[in-house]
Amino acid sequence: MRQKLNLITLGVSDVETTARFYESLGWKRSEHSTGDLVLFPLGGITMALYPRHLLAEDAAISDDATGFAGVTFSLNTKSEEEVDSVLHEVQSKGATIVKPAQKVFWGGYSGYFKDPDGHLVEIAFNPFWELDKEDNLKL
Repeated sequence: MRQKLNLITLGVSDVETTARFYESLGWKRSEHSTGDLVLFPLGGITMALYPRHLLAEDAAISDDATGFAGVTFSLNTKSEEEVDSVLHEVQSKGATIVKPAQKVFWGGYSGYFKDPDGHLVEIAFNPFWELDKEDNLKL
């Protein structure tokens, strides 16, 4: 298997509500979005929003949402100030801050928010990782 991910699909309770949340942050919906599927191109990877119950059905699993799913998404920033700015912005758009920005054990600075469906997103500054001119991680 190639070491590559192209698409991350989030099962959501209301596709339009969650899509509007991400659009309020300046994200652009792809013209390839259709019906219950909303796509956001993220520079080499795409995030999809799809009804949670239909995604569970497609995967042939129960949709019982029993707490933390063991997955987070991260936006790496270029400074601690940018972390604070992004968390302030998402909170003003209705996100729930679950961990305010702070110095963390691994030497960086980060905080977490939940989107309208409870998906965890980390906003982090890692002084040990470099971002290229397209904001991709250079590992």
